[in-house]
Amino acid sequence: MVNVVDLGLMDGSGRFLGWSGSARSSVCVGRHSSTSGYLMTDIEPGAWSIIVGAYKIPDRGLDVRYEIEYTPNAARWFTGDLHMHSDASDGQHNIAILAKKAKDKGLDFIAVADHNNYAENLHPLVVPGLTLLPAVEWTHYLGHMNFFGVDAPFDRSFIANSEDEMLELVSHARAKGALVSVNHPKCGLCPYLWESESSFDLIEVWNGPMRGANIDAIAWWRGLLQSGRKVPLVGGSDYHRDFRPVRFARPVTRVFAQSQSIGGLLEAISLGHCYVSSSANGVGLDLRCGDAMMGDAVTMRDGLELSISASRLRPGLFLRLETSDGSAAEWKSIKNGNLPATVPVTQSWRFAYLVVVRQFFAREVIRAISNPIYFERQ
Repeated sequence: MVNVVDLGLMDGSGRFLGWSGSARSSVCVGRHSSTSGYLMTDIEPGAWSIIVGAYKIPDRGLDVRYEIEYTPNAARWFTGDLHMHSDASDGQHNIAILAKKAKDKGLDFIAVADHNNYAENLHPLVVPGLTLLPAVEWTHYLGHMNFFGVDAPFDRSFIANSEDEMLELVSHARAKGALVSVNHPKCGLCPYLWESESSFDLIEVWNGPMRGANIDAIAWWRGLLQSGRKVPLVGGSDYHRDFRPVRFARPVTRVFAQSQSIGGLLEAISLGHCYVSSSANGVGLDLRCGDAMMGDAVTMRDGLELSISASRLRPGLFLRLETSDGSAAEWKSIKNGNLPATVPVTQSWRFAYLVVVRQFFAREVIRAISNPIYFERQ
């Protein structure tokens, strides 16, 4: 005889969360992910109940053991693509297909930023394990910007016919809670041509394949750092359809956040707690100075050290520490693809960040780049 015990779950308030019968021997629930057929929900205190279905049980009875595991929220790295398009504008696929692609790539979040169109944000898709960040790519002949975190960043028209109208539109979106990224600012086809350098919170320095436009964007970003502006960098694939050289989730932005929620991810991005890598399997980076991480500011004092960590450094890749004074250190021979290192901080530094490059004939190709740690004087 085959013994069969069915399985279901209720939370501490008696709310029914799901039923899997005899199809599953284990299930999970959480705020951002759950077993198929079970509700996604916050884990609240209380006496939760396992629903037991005694389907096929021998006359002598059956001992059943349940193991319960609780994983509390903790800050960790999340991986995602901050720039792609659906068929709601000029993309090939609908959002459901983009979400499946993201899950297949192992991404934790995506931002589908359709051109001047937010209709899809008003009816968001729910995909266990994947956070869809509300986004719109405000697309203008003088520059493109992503508005993150707001379903409808503009109420009437997206049109701006002057610098003042652009600033008013951006200010309105920010007042609604939008985080604003200037996209591919040095692109030959649609560069950022507005005069204002205060209209954005982030700079997309890496758009699609690494190329000259991205190198120029990184140089522009670095120039802003040198001028004293603390503006985080991000990257995104700008994926539209299935053809190369633009490829889904290349590059990705990795974000160190307290949670996978929309608010948690965007807060971390706004703080610069992130870096850009060539793919979901690309180089991993971490940059710390005491309790501070990339994006944070540290008061300059004697004895400061940077703690550097890099992983998945394949042969041919090397790591460089860049500072406001120029290149400060470089590692070319890295055992087992992992690098732990410490570097003393020089008093003249105002910022420091990491870059991973591959030597390709006579030129270098960037494979990862971090946000800086900033050094302030009292």
